[in-house]
Amino acid sequence: MKKICLLGSTGSIGEQTIDIIDKNKNDFSLIAVSCARQIDKLERILSTHISVKYACVKEEKDYLELKEKYQNVTFFFGDKGLLELIEHSNPTLVVNALVGFSGFIPSAFTLSHDIDLALANKESLVVGGKIIKDLLKIHNARLFPIDSEHVALAKCLENKNRDEVKSLVITASGGSFRDLSREELKDVTVEQALNHPSWSMGSKITIDSATMMNKGFEIIEAMYLFDFDIDQIKVLLHDESVIHSLVEFVDHSFLADLGPQDMRIPIAHALYEGKRKELEVKSLDLETLGSLHFRKYDKNRYPCVGYALEAIKRGGTLPTILNASNEEAVYAFINGEIKFLEIEEIISLMMKTIDIVDEPTIDDIVECDKLTRILTRKEIERRKVCK
Repeated sequence: MKKICLLGSTGSIGEQTIDIIDKNKNDFSLIAVSCARQIDKLERILSTHISVKYACVKEEKDYLELKEKYQNVTFFFGDKGLLELIEHSNPTLVVNALVGFSGFIPSAFTLSHDIDLALANKESLVVGGKIIKDLLKIHNARLFPIDSEHVALAKCLENKNRDEVKSLVITASGGSFRDLSREELKDVTVEQALNHPSWSMGSKITIDSATMMNKGFEIIEAMYLFDFDIDQIKVLLHDESVIHSLVEFVDHSFLADLGPQDMRIPIAHALYEGKRKELEVKSLDLETLGSLHFRKYDKNRYPCVGYALEAIKRGGTLPTILNASNEEAVYAFINGEIKFLEIEEIISLMMKTIDIVDEPTIDDIVECDKLTRILTRKEIERRKVCK
């Protein structure tokens, strides 16, 4: 039985991971969880899962209250607490469903302690892909992706000769504004942006889908996960979101992974180490679906993908600058501080003005992340004053 430490237990991926664990109790035991601020959801987990003996929260005040209320659970708090949670719970598998840069250090810590990692946190590979790959080489740990696109690629590449592969094709819905022109994007609202046409996700990833920054991140992830050149990884717009990725071979034939829009499928694939598991999900009815539609990705319509490609090709801490400025700008948009198109403008500005460190250490990446956030917030405040 695998002992699971679940980081980000109250988010969308976290909740669906718990659903799989609960339905497969002979295979998994949930022993440790983390939560940022949704304490009510955390308490529901603690009250229904007596196997959970360790928990981490973001704020010290929540830590102090909870440790008195649940004396059979060992609590931790803050970023340091996430690492203590992993270390003390001694899990078989860490599922990293954290959102943003906060997931990078726990990913690196997990692998450095010879613990397998199921990864939904895109930023771990975006900002520290080389470091993560180096850790996998020197430690007795494995990485299993959770993103539906990367699980689809893993399935299509299984037992295939790499020399026969021409390209990896990651599909994209195009996000909430896929049918709008650049001109029509000027005054879109947060509510409109959060209305995704295909998936139900958290607010950050939904906005990243609207700007297509998430596809830029996924290209970087695919490069590190499958060791293909960045120029071999393509993006294809696909309205129905039932083809999750494709592989094109040198004979110009394609192999695609089709399935329901249900994240429990890739989560289970990761938990079961790349093996398929029968799940209680609604089957994809191809007869009802009827047809599939594809559109060419337009780099001018979605410049954030280009920013991601520029960042990974330049390397160093530029991907960290990309990620940190994107996080701050996205949350500023969600909070009504800037307009939608200003997300792109701010990212581009930060990438052009902040100094890059070549061959960064983990400490360099952490410092770059902090500096980028400070400068990005200053730019956001400047724009607010000018309005």
